[in-house]
Amino acid sequence: MGYNSIRVQFVAGIATITLDRPEKRNALSYKLIDELQSAFDEVARSPAQVILLTGAGTAFCAGMDLENLEGLAVRSPEQNLQDSETIARLFRALYDFPKPTIAAVNGAAIGGGVGLATLCDFTLATPEAKFGYTEVRIGFIPAIVSVFLLRQVGEKRARDLLLSGRLFSAEEAQRFGLINEIVPADRLMEKANETARQIMQNSPLSLQATKRLLSEYSRVELDGQITAAVRENAAIRTTNDFREGISAFLEKRKPYWGNK
Repeated sequence: MGYNSIRVQFVAGIATITLDRPEKRNALSYKLIDELQSAFDEVARSPAQVILLTGAGTAFCAGMDLENLEGLAVRSPEQNLQDSETIARLFRALYDFPKPTIAAVNGAAIGGGVGLATLCDFTLATPEAKFGYTEVRIGFIPAIVSVFLLRQVGEKRARDLLLSGRLFSAEEAQRFGLINEIVPADRLMEKANETARQIMQNSPLSLQATKRLLSEYSRVELDGQITAAVRENAAIRTTNDFREGISAFLEKRKPYWGNK
């Protein structure tokens, strides 16, 4: 298949998907999201046994694309709901992917980028990588990713990361259990491929059956939580705080929260 915002390479049973908008720090555009979903479908049907997800340039994924942000405040309620459902499908597709997944986080993973980085089965990151659920800084909410974060780190830590909106280091992310290993930048892809080859020594059927079982354990709970998250994600976009937050972010100024 032809892609413009990502690259997909198949080598020796490993499907490497590279977010390929380095000039935009691999920010999530509507096009990139669509292409990622198509790539996941392509890999699922292919003989590849493992997905390796990484970013081109100096960032893994810096969150939502600025051009997308500019248009969010004027989208209709129906469009907002569709956008939220699209993000939810992407994250769920990665979380429930039938084959093992590895993220090689080569730089900043912010907002939706953290979801892509940490929903993989294995997450490797460079010492310089930064993470952050920064949505509350711009009048938005980390609704969909919060569903998964609660399962990964527990409620107290999730509240810290989601309500503060702060950036945190790869060392903290490893301590929280969000990443598995910190790897020097010049060895990141080598180590990610080593990990993939190690996984591929196991039975493919056993790996897929194990992943399917793990997904089944949480399916009913996740279904309900994601439905609520999608609704809240769409609803916040109709508020004055959201419009002010987006405007302030794009104008590179401090937001004025009128309810203070």
